[in-house]
Amino acid sequence: MDESKDFREYSEWLPSGESLEGLEDKDFELSVEEIESVFVEEYSGPCSSCVCCASGSSPMGGDFENKEAALDIIEVEFKANRSGFYTNETGIYLQLGSMVVVEGDHGVDLGVVAAAGDSVHRKRRSQGIVGQPTGKILRVANDGDTRQLADLRRSEENAVLIFKEKCARHNLQMKLSVVEFQFDRSRLTFYFTSDKRVDFRSLVRDLAGIYHTRIELRQIGARDEAKKVGSIGACGREICCVAWMTKLSKVNVDYARYQHLSLNPTRLAGACGRLKCCILFESGNYFEALGKFPPLNSKVITSKGSCNVERIDIFNDRVFVKYQDTGIVESVGLDEVKDSQVENR
Repeated sequence: MDESKDFREYSEWLPSGESLEGLEDKDFELSVEEIESVFVEEYSGPCSSCVCCASGSSPMGGDFENKEAALDIIEVEFKANRSGFYTNETGIYLQLGSMVVVEGDHGVDLGVVAAAGDSVHRKRRSQGIVGQPTGKILRVANDGDTRQLADLRRSEENAVLIFKEKCARHNLQMKLSVVEFQFDRSRLTFYFTSDKRVDFRSLVRDLAGIYHTRIELRQIGARDEAKKVGSIGACGREICCVAWMTKLSKVNVDYARYQHLSLNPTRLAGACGRLKCCILFESGNYFEALGKFPPLNSKVITSKGSCNVERIDIFNDRVFVKYQDTGIVESVGLDEVKDSQVENR
């Protein structure tokens, strides 16, 4: 469902209850892929026109799907649940879980094969990225590569301490989530969260002076942090943003209200501290079902007389009404409510 949905047309069904605005996404929280970053780098990369050419500006359609279906495209997963698609042009034999060296943005990177075959093509179609360029798988990782990766992980642990020290020196309120070195050390990325926008240019200069490589700081939201760190949801399973979701949408508190959920913050908050993404999954069915029912607090007439709508049960097509004369509340079938005599207050 479109996250920018206008709820005004459904305001008649809005029940009163506790405010949950504190659990909604804040305006400054953007997806990792959408946030602007500041770079200090010692790298002579391609010209801007080459970058534009590589951005996948070609139109997508049937021809691209046919051409892509013939390619052996592999999904590779990296640290912090980051993943990407790469073409196995040389026909290297790969299995799920194989460690491979791939083309990075500005160098090479090392990851683990997460998916292959038809499942990758279906995933790319569902994400609308058929026909967009992919990187290449260079080779299967050897023992030297795995040792180098272990060294990188130790360097990342040290980078966490340095980052926190520099933040304290510059008096920056930043919570570090993940640190990730590119395999060839051509880039060092820090993912952090903060309650407000942060001017971290001085911090970037300090970090670049220490590591002498491309430094990237990305301010992410609470949902992105949960996706990178991972957790177990209230359902007892891995949270959806890690297990299968490819795009994170903002969840409005009205989605919960129109589903007549108990407006209890402890029940509606996910591992990220924001409204659970699963509230969105059935919203379309709820909005469609609401069209059959009279609005809450509206006046209707049944075979027993005039009454007001107290609540509705969309699963059983029942309406709970309160009779004006006796004050009795009872459940009646939707077909017993005379829609022609519904009267809004």
